[in-house]
Amino acid sequence: MPCRPQFDRASGTAGLLCSLALLVALPIGARQLPTGPGPTGPSPAGASRQSLRPAQNQGGPYQITPERRALLNTIRYAEGTWIGGSQEGYRILFGGGRINSLDRHPEVVVQLAYHSAAAGAYQFLPATWREASKKLGLNDFGPASQDQAALYLMQKRGALETFDRRGLDREVLHRLSQEWASLPATHGGSFYGQPVKDADELKVFYLAELQRQKRLIGEGQSAA
Repeated sequence: MPCRPQFDRASGTAGLLCSLALLVALPIGARQLPTGPGPTGPSPAGASRQSLRPAQNQGGPYQITPERRALLNTIRYAEGTWIGGSQEGYRILFGGGRINSLDRHPEVVVQLAYHSAAAGAYQFLPATWREASKKLGLNDFGPASQDQAALYLMQKRGALETFDRRGLDREVLHRLSQEWASLPATHGGSFYGQPVKDADELKVFYLAELQRQKRLIGEGQSAA
């Protein structure tokens, strides 16, 4: 999740609002980009439903190439929201609950070992989401918007251009680890002292996903 020390207003306590530790520890069911950065040109019955279309079908400032889609999916895998590729991952709350409506970030504080209001495929904290959605003019919390916001965070950390040039390497993971606690820094551990996925495991997942994305494109389907 995009992770940094924050004050939890809902509980009046301070703490590191990170989701990975509990997403790893708690079962949550079936657990387990432009070519350069910048602009171009319910679940439960009765709940509001948001179309689960990928971002490239709705437009947005960042083009989603097969490589970028594979990277986005790798972050989901690390964050515990991959769920076998299901877009249900875009509805996940910290701790494994589900969002009924994707009209907006739910801003629901979940109290487990940590207090966190992280939500979505990339486990956005409310403040992080407000920043990204304001910068990009996002009007909902749907999959397309979440993908675009994640790419914005990659660019903000200086990882997107490096990734586009070199692919997923340890330097890219290190830069992204400052945003997502589940990704390893150069020393192999978390930038925030939390459990992380192994860099080699992530690279294997990324390469497999990249091949899958290219196969989908070859079959005339959109990357997903």
